[in-house]
Amino acid sequence: MAGDLNAKHVDWNSRLSTRRGKLLLYYADGNASLIFGPDTPTTNPYNPLATPDVLDIVITKNLTFPVYLTSCSALSSDHLTVLIDTTCCSSLQHPPDRHGFRRTDWGNFQTHLQDQIQFDPELHDGIAIDTCVENSGAVLKVLATSTPKRRPRADPRPPIPAGIQDEIRLKNRLRRQWQVTRDPTLRTEVNRLQRSVTRRLNEWRNDQWSATLESLDPEDQSLWRMAKRVMRVPTPSSPLVTLEGIALSDS
Repeated sequence: MAGDLNAKHVDWNSRLSTRRGKLLLYYADGNASLIFGPDTPTTNPYNPLATPDVLDIVITKNLTFPVYLTSCSALSSDHLTVLIDTTCCSSLQHPPDRHGFRRTDWGNFQTHLQDQIQFDPELHDGIAIDTCVENSGAVLKVLATSTPKRRPRADPRPPIPAGIQDEIRLKNRLRRQWQVTRDPTLRTEVNRLQRSVTRRLNEWRNDQWSATLESLDPEDQSLWRMAKRVMRVPTPSSPLVTLEGIALSDS
């Protein structure tokens, strides 16, 4: 088990030992478990008065392989990403592919199905039925791997401009540096970039919405579809009707 258990103890490289940490160590010793923690802090609080510490740990049992934890400043959060490495070999390194059918393009699937399967209504014996089932199963397996799993969006969202994305990456990189160094000049620059990114994103979204409104046309029904989408009212739940009328309570 791995995660931020908020249980500190010097045995797994925390700055101090808390009551929760002592209880967790007592539980691990009584259940033949081992607790591992990284050598460097896993959290760099935004509050300059707070102290970085190790919060993310790993608890193992009946695992003969060593566990190594490394803190990585890959994201902009004050809780750092922790890389867990072990020499254990798992049989689930390459799990079987699972097809998601929630947004399958069923129209395209049906077209392929009609082209590939030759339906013969004259099945007079068991051999003919078995042959038809085998052929249908083989075709369905091929279609499952060749048919697109996702239905393309009718109105794909435009990507964020490259200039704004570069500014976001710069802000995240400077924020990670500030979390380590606590340099006030970096903090000032991060705040400035945050305000700039927010302003530019709002301007870009307003421009996109204005362009969408200008493109609406009642001739191609786009205006009515947008009005229906904006003014959509959720359907109210129907009342429970019993033999005695509308049910107003559990009794």
